[in-house]
Amino acid sequence: MNKPKCIVCDKEIKEDDFVFIKMRYPKRKGFTEIKAYLRNEGKFICEDCFNNKSY
Repeated sequence: MNKPKCIVCDKEIKEDDFVFIKMRYPKRKGFTEIKAYLRNEGKFICEDCFNNKSY
Protein backbone atom coordinates (compact mmCIF):
# COMPACT_ATOMS: atom_id res chain seq x y z
CA MET A 1 0.00 0.00 0.00
CA ASN A 2 1.31 3.45 -0.91
CA LYS A 3 2.02 5.83 1.91
CA PRO A 4 0.37 9.24 1.60
CA LYS A 5 2.71 12.08 0.63
CA CYS A 6 2.48 15.85 0.57
CA ILE A 7 1.58 17.04 -2.93
CA VAL A 8 3.94 20.02 -2.56
CA CYS A 9 7.18 18.72 -1.03
CA ASP A 10 6.64 14.95 -1.47
CA LYS A 11 7.30 14.33 2.25
CA GLU A 12 5.76 11.10 3.54
CA ILE A 13 2.82 11.68 5.88
CA LYS A 14 3.33 9.82 9.15
CA GLU A 15 0.87 8.86 11.86
CA ASP A 16 -0.07 11.77 14.13
CA ASP A 17 1.18 14.39 11.63
CA PHE A 18 -1.10 17.38 11.14
CA VAL A 19 -2.22 17.51 7.52
CA PHE A 20 -4.58 19.46 5.34
CA ILE A 21 -6.57 17.60 2.74
CA LYS A 22 -7.87 19.02 -0.49
CA MET A 23 -10.89 17.05 -1.66
CA ARG A 24 -14.49 17.25 -2.75
CA TYR A 25 -17.10 16.95 -0.03
CA PRO A 26 -18.42 13.35 -0.24
CA LYS A 27 -21.88 12.67 -1.67
CA ARG A 28 -22.37 9.44 0.23
CA LYS A 29 -23.42 9.15 3.84
CA GLY A 30 -21.66 6.93 6.33
CA PHE A 31 -18.42 5.20 5.55
CA THR A 32 -16.08 3.42 7.91
CA GLU A 33 -12.73 3.23 6.14
CA ILE A 34 -11.83 6.89 6.55
CA LYS A 35 -8.08 6.47 6.01
CA ALA A 36 -8.62 4.52 2.78
CA TYR A 37 -11.18 7.06 1.59
CA LEU A 38 -8.84 9.99 2.27
CA ARG A 39 -5.91 8.23 0.56
CA ASN A 40 -8.05 7.52 -2.53
CA GLU A 41 -9.98 10.80 -2.77
CA GLY A 42 -7.83 13.43 -1.08
CA LYS A 43 -4.61 15.28 -1.78
CA PHE A 44 -2.50 15.77 1.32
CA ILE A 45 -0.64 18.97 2.21
CA CYS A 46 1.77 18.80 5.15
CA GLU A 47 1.51 21.43 7.86
CA ASP A 48 4.81 23.12 6.89
CA CYS A 49 3.75 23.59 3.25
CA PHE A 50 0.29 24.75 4.29
CA ASN A 51 1.76 27.35 6.66
CA ASN A 52 4.18 28.51 3.96
CA LYS A 53 1.32 28.70 1.41
CA SER A 54 3.67 27.15 -1.14
CA TYR A 55 1.01 25.12 -2.96
